[in-house]
Amino acid sequence: MAQANDVTVRPLRAGDEAAWRELWTGYLEFYEASVPEEVYATTFARLLDDDPRSHSGFIALDGDRPVGLVHFVFHRHAWKIEDVCYLQDLYAAPDTRGKGVGRALIEAVYAAADAQGAAQVYWMTQDFNETARKLYDRIGVLTPFIKYQRS
Repeated sequence: MAQANDVTVRPLRAGDEAAWRELWTGYLEFYEASVPEEVYATTFARLLDDDPRSHSGFIALDGDRPVGLVHFVFHRHAWKIEDVCYLQDLYAAPDTRGKGVGRALIEAVYAAADAQGAAQVYWMTQDFNETARKLYDRIGVLTPFIKYQRS
């Protein structure tokens, strides 16, 4: 699909589960989070689902080595006729950061959104994620929205 330097980005496949689990565990650990096995299994199944409103995922490879992942989902929006795309999880292996993995994954989501006719791609990050925010400031636009959730 997408390629940046020696990084190739392609949709996740059933055979990627072990590599995906390792990468997603790294992502969760970065945010000091964990999920039970049932969530791992359900999330991976959803990522492979053909339903266009289900989650989708890409994996980044440096040669044969899995080095990153992204999860995204298309959904309806009350202010737009077209669907929008929420980029939910983005992760690059620590030793590959600054080498184009994150950018390649985001650009692959942009391409998928364009192919689906999505009106927008958006994502969130925590304010302390300074490394990622340097990339996001180059590839996206910071909005003034603040997230709230049920306590």
